Amino acid sequence: MTIYIALLRGINVGKNNRIKMADLKDLFETIGLTKVKTYIQSGNVLFEAKEEAKQLSQRLEGEISKTFGFPVPVILRTAEEYEQMIRDCPYSMKSLKEGESIQLAFLADEPSQENVNLLRNYESDPDECFIKGKEVYLFLRQSILDSKLAAQLPKLGVQATVRNWKTVIKLSTMVKEMIN
Repeated sequence: MTIYIALLRGINVGKNNRIKMADLKDLFETIGLTKVKTYIQSGNVLFEAKEEAKQLSQRLEGEISKTFGFPVPVILRTAEEYEQMIRDCPYSMKSLKEGESIQLAFLADEPSQENVNLLRNYESDPDECFIKGKEVYLFLRQSILDSKLAAQLPKLGVQATVRNWKTVIKLSTMVKEMIN
């Protein structure tokens, strides 16, 4: 069995695409996934499954759409990928000043170099990023809501969902609890 972290994009933001985490957990269990746990309302689900990520992601997207009536992109990482991604972060939480943050954009696929170059055009003094594989590490010196760089993530041409570093670390802790 593989431990997965599912990161759902665009649910429970404002009044649209509302899904209760208890209902999401029930759905995951109903379709045969085990050890299902959710974390906060933004759509983070940990679970175990035997399936490969690509097929599993498509199946989850289909089941969520069928059950809740709207499409929701689902980005998956295995526990091993997730832990490597944390080790790869080039920014330190210890050096953050007031108002600064580290955000992580999880991508559904690796972007083309051409699209990476388009995003890099929006790096500026307040914001910078580090891109490795299917992750974009954002170091923001202002609110993510004010970030021109974060707003340009769609230029990568692949589905993306963003989590703050505190959430990233909490999910890692939950993965470790599942393993032990």
